Amino acid sequence: MNKTAMPANVTPTDYANWLADLKSRVVAARQRAALVANAELVQLYWQIGRDILERQTTQGWGSKVIDRLARDLREAFPEIKGFSSRNLKYMRFFAEHCPEQQFGQQPAAQLPWFHIVTLLVRLSTNEDRAWYAAQALQHGWSRTTLELSIKHRDHERSGQAVTNFVERLPAPHSELAHETLKDPYLFDFLGLGKDAHEREIENALVRHITRFLLELGTGFAFIGRQHRLEVAGSEFFIDLLFYHTRLKCYVVVELKATTFKPEHAGQLNFYLSAVDAQIKAPDDKPTIGLLLCKSKNRLVAEYALSGIDKPIGVAEYDLVRALPEPLVTSLPTVEELESELGELPEEAQQ
Repeated sequence: MNKTAMPANVTPTDYANWLADLKSRVVAARQRAALVANAELVQLYWQIGRDILERQTTQGWGSKVIDRLARDLREAFPEIKGFSSRNLKYMRFFAEHCPEQQFGQQPAAQLPWFHIVTLLVRLSTNEDRAWYAAQALQHGWSRTTLELSIKHRDHERSGQAVTNFVERLPAPHSELAHETLKDPYLFDFLGLGKDAHEREIENALVRHITRFLLELGTGFAFIGRQHRLEVAGSEFFIDLLFYHTRLKCYVVVELKATTFKPEHAGQLNFYLSAVDAQIKAPDDKPTIGLLLCKSKNRLVAEYALSGIDKPIGVAEYDLVRALPEPLVTSLPTVEELESELGELPEEAQQ
């Protein structure tokens, strides 16, 4: 039996779904192609760098030979912008510092070339490069985000808060939660003096919520400020309430413009109990507290948290930058290299 032909001007009922599926397949195919092309490019750059390194070691090549090689390669491949003297020196540096083509456990070829250059230029140790490479891959960081994380020394601050998570949370959730918190937190973008009051800091953090979320790290979603709780007819107000999408739990943040005191932990413990009872869903993990204070004695904080039932972290905040500027090497900067190579393709900027 022949099916009745559909009129030419009538759209099939499943056309929209089919088109959406095709679009997603096209995007996925383009992404796979870009990843393959990037991996091939990084592999080529590493091989060129290895060859230059070997010839410099065995034949005493100097910078003038690299300059000549750059000219000859650009003459042979005028449509390719990656063969400047600067980039060839980066290739050599890449091969020298990544002999296995990896940053720790992370294959370098999974990163765009300018991410690799950023790791080489901005950082001085393989341990630091491996940590930032892993974070960039896990969270899909753009180069701008990677540079900001390096500038703020996130590796040095990650997991440094005083917590009782090991005793109050099951593994491996406790380890992930501990690594999520930093110490100190940098609030220099608020433009406040060192003696700012709690409400001033809270107001400024909400005004600069995007920067605040970047400083907190991946996974924090802002719920609200001065979140009202009612317990036995009395009102209580949480300074800042967040939900963490990776930890699958609420995070209560309390600000103290003073040195940490044990009673601060008791107050936060009460808030966490109330949130667990009134807000937390059955499938949410236990609510976590983060107490941000002007300063703390680490031993006092450890003693205070040892007698607390709920998972709490204590960290300091800095309203004025106290960390040193990142390493400056003798290599050309990423910006100088980008300027020399011209406009980057979109996938190389991710």
